[in-house]
Amino acid sequence: MKIVLAAINAKYIHSNLAVYSLKDSAWAEGVDISIEEFTINNYIDEILARLYKSRPDILAFSCYIWNISMVEELADLLGKVLPKTSIWVGGPEVSYDAGDVLKRNPAIDLVMCGEGEETFRELVEAAAKQFPMEGELLSDIAGIVFRGRDGRITDTGARPPLSMDLLPFPYKNMELFKNRIIYYESSRGCPFSCSYCLSSIDRHVRFRSMDKVKKELSVFLEAKVPQVKFVDRTFNCRHDRTLEIWRFIRDKDNGVTNFHFEITADLLNEEELELLESMRPGLVQLEIGVQSVNPDTLQAIQRSMDFEKLAGIVRRLGKNRNIHQHLDLIAGLPWEDMDSFAQSFNKVYSLEPSQLQLGFLKVLKGSPMHDMQEEYALVYRTRPVYEVMSTRWMSFDDILFLKEIEEMVEVYYNSAQFCQSLKYLEHFFEHPFELFSRLAFFYRNGDFAGRHYSRFERYELLRTFAAQVLGDVRGFLQELFDEILTYDLYLRENVKSRPRWAPDQAPWKKAVAAFYSNPAMIERYFKDYRDKNYRQIRNLTHVEVFHWDIIESAQAGEGRTSGKGLGAMVFYYDHKDCLTYGGRAILLEEELE
Repeated sequence: MKIVLAAINAKYIHSNLAVYSLKDSAWAEGVDISIEEFTINNYIDEILARLYKSRPDILAFSCYIWNISMVEELADLLGKVLPKTSIWVGGPEVSYDAGDVLKRNPAIDLVMCGEGEETFRELVEAAAKQFPMEGELLSDIAGIVFRGRDGRITDTGARPPLSMDLLPFPYKNMELFKNRIIYYESSRGCPFSCSYCLSSIDRHVRFRSMDKVKKELSVFLEAKVPQVKFVDRTFNCRHDRTLEIWRFIRDKDNGVTNFHFEITADLLNEEELELLESMRPGLVQLEIGVQSVNPDTLQAIQRSMDFEKLAGIVRRLGKNRNIHQHLDLIAGLPWEDMDSFAQSFNKVYSLEPSQLQLGFLKVLKGSPMHDMQEEYALVYRTRPVYEVMSTRWMSFDDILFLKEIEEMVEVYYNSAQFCQSLKYLEHFFEHPFELFSRLAFFYRNGDFAGRHYSRFERYELLRTFAAQVLGDVRGFLQELFDEILTYDLYLRENVKSRPRWAPDQAPWKKAVAAFYSNPAMIERYFKDYRDKNYRQIRNLTHVEVFHWDIIESAQAGEGRTSGKGLGAMVFYYDHKDCLTYGGRAILLEEELE
């Protein structure tokens, strides 16, 4: 018998923990279980052909918001060309309306609901005994909804949660996951009850034993995988475990692997903060869900949060500059209108996170929010991704405008390519939300939205926007902004083609060449490059002469000349900043001759 587990991931770099965990959970004599992975960027016909050619007896799909439409289409097509193949589905996108899934998809025979490892094991053992499987055989297996030969749909009831230590470790062959993100879970369940989240359904948190966790993390560290993402819903809900795991990865740090954790920041205590501050820059990144700072909204979604404490912790970790912090907001929540959302945005933006994700409410089947849709007048997409379109407090026009602002935040803030330029422009607006609103209007009115741009073109567009804001295209403020923009550009990359608006460096060309040839300067600024020749050093660094103190000007919102009239900076590109992904810059102590 041949069983194929099919995963359709959002991106190639992603791996699908579910199908590997299912495969390692089940075994039966005479049964061959294999995995086929695709992405949503594959053509339907390409996936169809590969699955058809495998000709499995049983084909099981892992279903999520991002792939359910493709899965349903593939099930319909494969049901026509492989009529003897039994098609199963499982995952969060089909677990909460399994009966409806079977009714609208005649080609699908069975749905695995909730946790699938033990359910799949029993199904495989049953299939090895008898296939096609009779209803009586299936009725004894908890956690499934299936269609019998007579067309009747049967629900066998929920399966009790499984001990975390009984779950397999699916990463025994790390070659299968080369250059891919590793997803790892040390716990299941969530202690909180946020009404928009499916994790609120299972408030009983189960943990994998620490011995297993450490042994398995050691596999990733030894393989030097680029990134391990913990999928624990609230990783730091138990202080003792949090400290033990964080100490382990700090002490076993291989200098390469990054660990991603989703946490509730206001739960962090002093011991955990000091431990985080001791980490190698880039070892850990934190995803922190703020969602809103409106007290009425937080109460409505049953979310407990001390924002002032959270803000203090985010600022403290930010000052240490070793932890990437990703903060989330959700638009479309109850009691949040545009003014309220702007306040949430401004307060979170003021914390200067590494990334600010502006997301939109998804009304998920099975979530408490789904049951409140009438009370909150939620209008949302009835097909995946179930995203909100309007609420009692926000119109569809509001949502569309926030989409435009989201794009500006992604391009100009989350890219970390325009750090000082944005800091400077903030001074010309009442608050950050107004800055990004004006940027969105600029893109819309200039017909710039919806196109693909190079990074240089994004710089050009921001410069054009700044000229409108500053109001003096050829004046002092524009010249200063051009220098700040040049600083941001060279901090990120030693570009070969200099932009037309960058300040003219011709008067200092000979002085810069002399600087690089001066043994004293090599000793002072490039002692780490002693084994490299002149050309190699110049490729790894860049010298730029500025008329203003760029950092002070960006922070203060005005031009401040250096004491010597001119200031030269050397940019280094050998080590990237773990927060901005840019190089580093040092002000030269000597004036270039």
